[in-house]
Amino acid sequence: MAGHSKWANIQHRKGRQDAKRGKIFTRLIKEITVASRMGGGDPSMNPRLRLAVDKAYENNMPKDNVERAIKRGSGGLDGANYEEIRYEGYGTNGAAVIVDCLTDNRVRTVAEVRHAFAKFGGNLGGEGCVAFLFTHCGQLLYAPGTSEEKLMDAALEAGAQDVIAHDDGSLEVVTSPHDFPVVKAALEKAGFKAELAEVTMKPVNETGMSADDMARMQKLIDALESLDDVQDVYTTASLGGA
Repeated sequence: MAGHSKWANIQHRKGRQDAKRGKIFTRLIKEITVASRMGGGDPSMNPRLRLAVDKAYENNMPKDNVERAIKRGSGGLDGANYEEIRYEGYGTNGAAVIVDCLTDNRVRTVAEVRHAFAKFGGNLGGEGCVAFLFTHCGQLLYAPGTSEEKLMDAALEAGAQDVIAHDDGSLEVVTSPHDFPVVKAALEKAGFKAELAEVTMKPVNETGMSADDMARMQKLIDALESLDDVQDVYTTASLGGA
């Protein structure tokens, strides 16, 4: 991570997510619906649903909204049938981009995603063209000043895969996707509150960006994230500055 500020990247991303909070409820409801349809409506028996429900409550979604989405996915209520689709491509400086979607109209979605890539200087690639540049994992990030020794002891005891100390002083705990909820709960019980905690596609290596390149790349990311069918956008681009 030398030359890049993990903390700046995360703060930048969080700030942009907060600015788009109006869309978060819609995306979370879709995720809860699909998760309950695929794995059942009991969060204690369905890790994907548990993650979605936890995230919904973290974002102050009313309980009634959560329960309706679970019922819809479990077959208790009528609603759209969403399909999961992943698109992969390239942005500024060849930075890799993964776009995860939930859609009820595949033709519409691919047209909108392709248009966004083309409009902002990117290229939509084929299946698998960049997925190998990411690792599917749980990620928890802690602010500079957190005790590395204490966090490492608690994280490894909880079953984390790794604890990474970044040049900017921030600490990152990496878990398997399956173990993420258990590790997160154990660390919170030990007094460690993560600034960011999610199951994500983590870049194996980040792509450096000049200020101009960052601005161009951010326009592509914003265009993709603004699409109704897009749930998550992952990139190898370093967008927070050094």
